[in-house]
Amino acid sequence: MARSSRQRLSPLHRLLRGIVRGLLVALAGYFGLCTLALLLYNVVDPPTTGVQLQRRVASWFSEQPYEKHYRPVPLERIADVLEHAVIAAEDGRFFEHHGIDWQAVREAVEDNRRRGRTWRGGSTITQQLVKNLFMTTHSSYLRKALEVPLAYLAELLLSKERILELYLNVIEWGDGIYGAEAAARHYYGIGADRLSRHQAAALAAVIPNPRHRHPDRMGWYRDVILRRMQQMGY
Repeated sequence: MARSSRQRLSPLHRLLRGIVRGLLVALAGYFGLCTLALLLYNVVDPPTTGVQLQRRVASWFSEQPYEKHYRPVPLERIADVLEHAVIAAEDGRFFEHHGIDWQAVREAVEDNRRRGRTWRGGSTITQQLVKNLFMTTHSSYLRKALEVPLAYLAELLLSKERILELYLNVIEWGDGIYGAEAAARHYYGIGADRLSRHQAAALAAVIPNPRHRHPDRMGWYRDVILRRMQQMGY
């Protein structure tokens, strides 16, 4: 009887093994493509990103017009104050960690526990970069699980300066607005290299929710970021 049960289950076991093998192959292929892309992004700018593709596809099912503004520029053409504002707002230990700031993660978990809801995250600039490049904004445990090894991979293959440069050039700053140059021209009519300290802090304040925030309405958080910049010596 026991032998008969094992015989009946063997096709199921074979199916499960096939599924697991297929998932492992797909995962290996995914990380292989991400590795190749990161190597290329040492010398070229991404032609598009996962988040940009997500917004494009979503626009096909929306009545709202969608126009993409994406103008990557070298880090030298982005004002230092914007770099400083973004680090102060998003990842104060950017130059100290290796992709994941576990101290920030612990602080976020404790803060969320006290509030009884998800109030803040602990994602680093590197994590946000790989999310933008290779994933979408849809939050899930799978996305978070993929972010960790990809963040370490990015830190291994890219310099800190290149990670920051890519981040400032690809992140979303409004509907169809991607990167510092497009954001500076859209909101202020100037290039990213001409941003003032207050403009940079206001743009940094938009990053957590770029499709629902506007720099002109972020005075309270802009001032918080300006204080952080001062405390960090910027």
